[in-house]
Amino acid sequence: MGEIIMRNAVKREKGYMYYVDGKGNLCRAKMAKGGRKKKKK
Repeated sequence: MGEIIMRNAVKREKGYMYYVDGKGNLCRAKMAKGGRKKKKK
């Protein structure tokens, strides 16, 4: 399991997901909003 070494190191923006990649870099990705609605057949 991981260890928290510093809290609040990055100012987070609403609508983004933050994660640490395989090389140890902090990355962010835009979160999906609900997706598409399917048409009724």
